[in-house]
Amino acid sequence: MEQIRIGDRVVRRSYGSDVIFVVLKVITSRARAARALLKGINARLMADAPIADLLPACEEEIDLCAETVHEEARQSMERVFLRRIAEDVNIDYRGHDRGVLPPGIDYRHVPGKVLHLDGDGDYLKNCLKYYRDLGVPAIGYYVPEEVQPSKAIALIREHLPDILVVTGHDGFIARKGDKLSLDSYRTSRYFVDTVQKVRQVQPCKDSLVIIAGACQSHYEALMDAGANFASSPQRIFIHCADPLLVAEKVSFTPFNVVVQVTQVAENIVSGLSGIGGIETMGKLRLSLPNTISG
Repeated sequence: MEQIRIGDRVVRRSYGSDVIFVVLKVITSRARAARALLKGINARLMADAPIADLLPACEEEIDLCAETVHEEARQSMERVFLRRIAEDVNIDYRGHDRGVLPPGIDYRHVPGKVLHLDGDGDYLKNCLKYYRDLGVPAIGYYVPEEVQPSKAIALIREHLPDILVVTGHDGFIARKGDKLSLDSYRTSRYFVDTVQKVRQVQPCKDSLVIIAGACQSHYEALMDAGANFASSPQRIFIHCADPLLVAEKVSFTPFNVVVQVTQVAENIVSGLSGIGGIETMGKLRLSLPNTISG
């Protein structure tokens, strides 16, 4: 077997090569067999596995994985645009078709602004591209999960977002067994701590909408901490684009309309098993007169 090194792309034999990982760290010990700390490249998952269980991922698998992730995101974005057409936001907004807005005065839509904190720099780059393609105003920062609690408040004060996304990589540690203990999760504690700190300065869930979590995160703890939407109710893998697709739905829903959790589930790849939440007011507003050409 080839020697496993930091940075290698690998799959786990015992899990049927379901996720392609990059090796973050190799852990050796006299007491137990060598293990590797892993980060998913096609899921927001962190895990560890015995070195003996790892197989190198071939280039074809890696390329196919990337194509699949982008294709799933593309299909989701297509559904977003079809949804916007169906909702007819451009015509029927706060009674526009009932003559509430003066005739002959142009207006523009102002979607909610997103601040996206991501523990994965590569995922962040893709997410920022997706935000641009979807027309969502977004600012993103690569912030490792363990640093997010200490960075979030200053970034919120600097950018004054309507929506905060706190994500990265996570994972349920099956050998610990207790799904209701934060000790059984890789990084849920950091996400929970971040949400709690933010809610201390902005407690209103409709003033600042918080979307938090990654693969298999402690959903109940995140919701108790004050998130509007969180992963993962059924402790499943979520798609790298799922948090931003939730943010899009909130950003493009009028501020006087409730975003239903079922609508959010329809907007994402992993569905209601992947991300749940509470009823939340949208963030889209009208600005008039429109003085911006084009």
